[in-house]
Amino acid sequence: MEFSTHYLLMADHAMLQKLVMSRIKPLGLTTGQPKVLDFLQDHDGAMQKDIAKGCHIEPSSLSTILGGMERAGLLERSTRDENRRTVYVRLTDLGREQCRRLNAIFAAAEEEALRGFSPQEMQQVQTLLERIYHNLNN
Repeated sequence: MEFSTHYLLMADHAMLQKLVMSRIKPLGLTTGQPKVLDFLQDHDGAMQKDIAKGCHIEPSSLSTILGGMERAGLLERSTRDENRRTVYVRLTDLGREQCRRLNAIFAAAEEEALRGFSPQEMQQVQTLLERIYHNLNN
């Protein structure tokens, strides 16, 4: 049976998401939180609007996600004197620890998904997925 490209992209995403979320469950994270933690480890102190854009999350949904993460002690939100309307988000020590755990889970999931691929094929997959991302992001 031959599958269409859109079906394969959706099915692969769903299966990878299911695998990752099953492994993240013991960490007590909810849907949306891993993506935000992953973003913040590279953009700690980011503005809330940049997190929404970088994670492809609606600002209202992000606000709910951030509230839960703040209550769990994973991050802190603050404003700065020069612009009190802009909210900045920083990881706490607990948030950074959860990032380390997530990185191990993400790496294991990628390894499982790419099992049997040569290093060249893995690079090819990365390149092609980046091209798809850039095409759809423009």
